Amino acid sequence: METFYEKYGGEETISKVVDYFYDLVLADHTVNDFFKNTDMEKQRKHQTKFISYALGGPNQYTDQSMAKVHAGTNLQPNHFDAIVMHLRAALTHFGVSEGDIADALNKVESLRDDILYK
Repeated sequence: METFYEKYGGEETISKVVDYFYDLVLADHTVNDFFKNTDMEKQRKHQTKFISYALGGPNQYTDQSMAKVHAGTNLQPNHFDAIVMHLRAALTHFGVSEGDIADALNKVESLRDDILYK
């Protein structure tokens, strides 16, 4: 069965989705403070690798656990929900089907406990 990653054009497409996603995130005052001291070029590349892997692509993601990455951020449910909303908007913008968006967001949702309140 074709993975989401293959179906939508692999890392090249996911990179475009990630760029659009971060444009939305950085324009959102609810969450953009979390990225004020972040090297966004590095963050975009890192997130592209992570999302590619999460959606069935090759595992190029060799970084720390989600809990470690988010340590000290004290992300709250409203922050997580804003990120999910922007990811949904980015996937929709690039023509991803509603069923595939639901699958992708379910994967993201499974990380909620590893990310919140750290």
